[in-house]
Amino acid sequence: MHTRIQTLFLIFLAGIGLIILRLSYWQLVKGAELASDAHDQYASKEVVASSRGEIVTADGYPLVVNQAVYSLGAYMPGVVDKPLTIVDQVMTHLDSSIEDPSIATDPAKLSLAQEELKLATRATMIEKLGKSGFAVLAPSLSVKEKTQIEELKIKGLTFDQSFKREYPEASMSAQIVGFVGRDDLGQPKGYFGLEGYYDRELTGRSRIQKQEKDAGGNPLLIGDFQLLPGRDGRTLKLHLERGTQYLVESELKKGIEKYGASSGEAIVMDPKTGAILAMATFPSYNPPSFHLYDPSLYKNPAVANAYEPGSTFKVLVMAAAFNEEVVDESDHCDICSAPYPIGKYNIKTWNEEYRDSATPEEIIVHSDNVGMVWTEQKLGGEKMLEYIKKFGFGQKTGIDLQEEITPSLRTRWGDIDYATASFGQGIAVTSIQMLAAVGALANQGILMEPHLVQSVIGETEVVIPPKSKGQVISGTAASRITNLMIQAVEQGEAKWAAPKGYVVAGKTGTAQIAVEGHYDKEKTTASFVGYAPAHDPSFVMLVKLSEPQTSQWASETAAPLWFGLAQKLFLRFNIAPK
Repeated sequence: MHTRIQTLFLIFLAGIGLIILRLSYWQLVKGAELASDAHDQYASKEVVASSRGEIVTADGYPLVVNQAVYSLGAYMPGVVDKPLTIVDQVMTHLDSSIEDPSIATDPAKLSLAQEELKLATRATMIEKLGKSGFAVLAPSLSVKEKTQIEELKIKGLTFDQSFKREYPEASMSAQIVGFVGRDDLGQPKGYFGLEGYYDRELTGRSRIQKQEKDAGGNPLLIGDFQLLPGRDGRTLKLHLERGTQYLVESELKKGIEKYGASSGEAIVMDPKTGAILAMATFPSYNPPSFHLYDPSLYKNPAVANAYEPGSTFKVLVMAAAFNEEVVDESDHCDICSAPYPIGKYNIKTWNEEYRDSATPEEIIVHSDNVGMVWTEQKLGGEKMLEYIKKFGFGQKTGIDLQEEITPSLRTRWGDIDYATASFGQGIAVTSIQMLAAVGALANQGILMEPHLVQSVIGETEVVIPPKSKGQVISGTAASRITNLMIQAVEQGEAKWAAPKGYVVAGKTGTAQIAVEGHYDKEKTTASFVGYAPAHDPSFVMLVKLSEPQTSQWASETAAPLWFGLAQKLFLRFNIAPK
């Protein structure tokens, strides 16, 4: 009996202990959370959305702006009656536009699609109005639609303001600016291009107001009041001008059509500052309806795609040899009279023409692969690799676009690898890397970081200064390679297309495209990179065409496109002939 009483007493004490522990948990651990929940029951919270920062050109034209939109909501039931009537009244003022270009341009398809959209929207609204609580009937009304629906004076409808991105120039600069989508929490977020890179600067901070209220929902004059001030997003001001960007995009599209290329790029940069003056890519997409396009188009190929540069790379290797003073303009190649064997390989010229005792000028003018192997041997493979890294390859340029990649350099190099790299084969680069590297030749040997944004504007304007990445070669070596590039323009295969009255330094590049482990002789990347005026450059420009069909040679495709575009840029930049 005594033992039984003791047992019951112990059980009683254990129960009391558990109760105390539970109360302690709710008081100490969950107390703050419960207090917060209780406070929310008698506190109002108002959130006022901020607008995202805009993106404007150097001359003040907007590429990306914000337009106020409104979500149409409704409280049910009781407040809203006659749902069918209400839906029909609202539907008469809703836009039923179709964004899909394959439908919007076909009258028959468009009419059918619009009718199907109306029926689906109507059915969804009726379903939502049949439930209790609050429902969003339409997520994105224009100011006009909002005003017209307000004039109906329907009880229980609400309008919450937000902002959507508008693109006054349509698809122009699409792969520069990127687009705004939603993150995992449903919040606006920038993706790709400038929208992705500068998302933190472009994103504003919503204004939040909290206030205690009484049982009737009325604000308490002496109650707790909290105000978290908001801030609109900051505006990005670019280096490029609207007219220049439009010109380069238009000429690139014409060139792609003329030469039957599958895609193309054209980039214009100020070599002294790294400022991107224009960047055109094709094919592209329309940011407001990005979801209708292949996601592969979202990335800017100028910074996100790798390719073999071919002969444009030769000027960098020759510049390195000049800088090391292992090659002089008066030197003569002693292996250039025939194909040059390396192991089981034979290095040949592109046209199988050979020039005994070729000079560095002849090597560049005639784009002599064997001559470049001779140059690499004079320089030394490891020293050449050192300069390749100094010119910025194997690392990102730092351009302010979210999707920039850096093709990796091979970790193990043999004699054949050094040899082929000397003429731009077996090495992968991006267009922006190649442009920046040649820009160093135009800038007295100083490599600049390419940059699109010149300033970030909020309460104050923060200017982004030019950024030097170091002296790669001497000014003397830069002048020497410039002279050879001038001769490449005036004596090379594309001399017939060179602009008259201007001194241009440049180089063509035709590289076979690797397909399934081998080079396809029918598919090439044709490019031309150069700067003008040669001795005091206003711009450096790269033009690249993928798989041109009229000719596989850059001298007959990319080069004339470059020269024609340069001629127009001379006029736009007020560059007088010599």
